[in-house]
Amino acid sequence: MMSRLPVWLLFAAMLAPLLRGAERNAWPVVVERAEATPAGASSTTEMLGPLFYQRQNADGSQTEAFRPLMLWQAQGEKETTYLLYPLFTWQRDGTQTYFSFFELINDRRNIPPGGAAATHHFDVWPFYFSRQTGDPAEDYHALFPVAGTIKHRFGKDRLSWGAFPLYFHTEKSGKQVTSVPWPFIRFIDGAGHRGFEFWPLAGARGKEGEYHNQFFLWPLFYRNESNLSATQPDVKLGALPFYTRETGPGYRSENYAWPLFGYTHRTAPTRYDETRYLWPLLVQGRGENKYLNRWAPLYTHSVIKGYDKTWLAWPLFRQDRWSEQGVAQEKNQFLYFVYWSLEQRSLANPAAAPAYKKHLWPLFSVWDNGAGRRQLQLLSPLEVFFPHNDPIRQLYSPLFAVYRYDQRARDDVRWSVLWGLLSRHDSPAEKEFHLGPLFSTYAAPDRARVAFGNGLLGWRREPGAPRWRFFLFDFRSPSVTKAPAASTQP
Repeated sequence: MMSRLPVWLLFAAMLAPLLRGAERNAWPVVVERAEATPAGASSTTEMLGPLFYQRQNADGSQTEAFRPLMLWQAQGEKETTYLLYPLFTWQRDGTQTYFSFFELINDRRNIPPGGAAATHHFDVWPFYFSRQTGDPAEDYHALFPVAGTIKHRFGKDRLSWGAFPLYFHTEKSGKQVTSVPWPFIRFIDGAGHRGFEFWPLAGARGKEGEYHNQFFLWPLFYRNESNLSATQPDVKLGALPFYTRETGPGYRSENYAWPLFGYTHRTAPTRYDETRYLWPLLVQGRGENKYLNRWAPLYTHSVIKGYDKTWLAWPLFRQDRWSEQGVAQEKNQFLYFVYWSLEQRSLANPAAAPAYKKHLWPLFSVWDNGAGRRQLQLLSPLEVFFPHNDPIRQLYSPLFAVYRYDQRARDDVRWSVLWGLLSRHDSPAEKEFHLGPLFSTYAAPDRARVAFGNGLLGWRREPGAPRWRFFLFDFRSPSVTKAPAASTQP
């Protein structure tokens, strides 16, 4: 029997294109499913278990994958291809194209219609950076550490260097910092800023009416003053590790044997008092918008601007509670990721069923939207680490999905084992069961079918017929079988 199994599989693969139904099952060669959604019909095809995957959605979007090597996605004018993710990425969206190798080599082009100037960004991290827009004020080429200039990136208006670290220069909002060499000797100038620093020995910089910062044997001794035009400026000073102090309007914080012992007293804009012993282990804080009770690592409870967080035997258990956009949310974690759950409840309708997502690593992941839609996957070693990473979900997670459960509605359920070897679909309109290409059953209110070998032989009951009939070589799907003419019925 086992010696003939490859022959059955090959024959099933030959027959698979002839089938037309909700599911075509010639496992492991091909398993194809058609689905009816409110937006229209969609289809999914898997070949060689989870290795080859293709999906056509009702909205016209498409996904193709050769797991775990390649993923291609298309929707409208946007096409994205991942190869050996996260190594290679190609993307095209209208007039824009993008290529990346591990976010280290990046090429982005935009060729707008109508003869407008094209733009081209090309980087080879951390050595080469370039941008071409047709505007000399915005274009640049930079080779690190040899020489170059970068404009409007990394939080600066301009960065320039030559034989780095011998020369390094930054500009932002008129403020210029020149280092010769970086980071030891710095000259600060421009837009009212003045200063000189011989790091880490001593230095000072400032702007009249705004700030004045100075240090000596950085980071041991420092004094930073800001908001100098105010009646009471903000002042930060320190003589580490003995003493630090921060003061400002309605605010004072001091630390002794920094950072072990200290306190904070604030009266504006809201009142808050905090005491620290052997920080960060023992901290007590009370205020109008903040509560903190920390006895680390045994117990921590804090409420900050409505965000309620509790730790027990860190890192054993953590619970977070907060509200956002009319939804109450609760997240629980055991050993960070071994157990992870997020539950959401409507504040406007507390009686409504909650939505949730749960992971028990690496065994399973389950998701429920609270409105009848539910999914479960077994095994699931990656979802808890990459909850918002679609390429990981498409390329790698299905390789571990030995069991999948998909409930589209409370009375519409589909499940499969070993990527389609066993599958079942129950809905009000029909019920299907498949054991690969070997055995299948189908039942609908007006017809039914039991088949072996995807239709090599079996029994069926057609619409209007009072009894079952035996058949040979019928590869039509029972979902599209038409009743014979009335004159031929017994």
